[in-house]
Amino acid sequence: MAHFITFLLVLSLSLTFSLLPETASAQLRQNYYAKTCPNAESIVRNAVTKKFRQTFVTVPATIRLFFHDCFVQGCDASVIIQSTGSNKAEKDHPDNLSLAGDGFDTVIKAKQAVDAVPSCRNKVSCADILAMATRDVIALSGGPSYAVELGRLDGLRSTAASVNGKLPHPDFNLNQLNSMFAAHGLTQTDMIALSAAHTVGFSHCSKFSNRIYNFSRQSAVDPTLNRAYATQLQQMCPKNVDPRIAINMDPNTPRAFDNVYYKNLQQGKGLFTSDQVLFTDRRSKPVVDAWAANSNTFNSAFITAITKLGRVGVKTGRNGNIRRNCDAFN
Repeated sequence: MAHFITFLLVLSLSLTFSLLPETASAQLRQNYYAKTCPNAESIVRNAVTKKFRQTFVTVPATIRLFFHDCFVQGCDASVIIQSTGSNKAEKDHPDNLSLAGDGFDTVIKAKQAVDAVPSCRNKVSCADILAMATRDVIALSGGPSYAVELGRLDGLRSTAASVNGKLPHPDFNLNQLNSMFAAHGLTQTDMIALSAAHTVGFSHCSKFSNRIYNFSRQSAVDPTLNRAYATQLQQMCPKNVDPRIAINMDPNTPRAFDNVYYKNLQQGKGLFTSDQVLFTDRRSKPVVDAWAANSNTFNSAFITAITKLGRVGVKTGRNGNIRRNCDAFN
């Protein structure tokens, strides 16, 4: 009788849980498309490689697109949606206007390549293609390769208003960074690892000009900034610089996804306040020092962090679908 009661209790619990909304990463798994589109990952990798050969910008643009997607409404490709007369979409929020077009183009081209295979048409989500493309550009630029979890659906809404206060800013301190990442189940260690995406890519001068011209009453230049580097930045970004000018975020190996990002921080060469604070704040400094010294420990921490990022706010069941075109709702 006791066994039967236990069985009923387990049954009622499992029924209760099955009626609850699915947890974010409930159905994510590796090789998700093994039966429906077995070559999905190689098709995406080939399309991404082709785009990468056309322009290196493919790398930072795709990584940043993934991050901006996941931090707003979860990893659901909502950032790719175009605005319409009746809806201002995420991509047109001021915080997203600097997302490079090459990131969007990478996903759209990969989606076209997948859908060109008749058996794969409308089987692979744009959200998953963005996750795969992110993994691929990291590997193409010398970063770690990893198995990517798949099974996301594409989101059904995208509004500029939903972006407000959801993305980290270049002037954030450690507390602000930690609380924003913690809201998505990401630890301080995850945040420090994901910040290394700044080892590739570029920034417009306006994002850091306060650090080289008007930092405080006491000092025009941020004292945590390497003096020679500050002078170099002033030369590349004079006061009335063309707003379209962009400079490399990693002054040493701008086209390699590597742990030099952390070595730069040790030398006061973090471009943003939110980069350099990882070294100047004693709570995060030990991790920066450890990863500057050991690329293997950094690589494994990065894989953990980007896998966790890919589980944020995943859409399943009736909360999503597979878009026919990544930039428009069905």
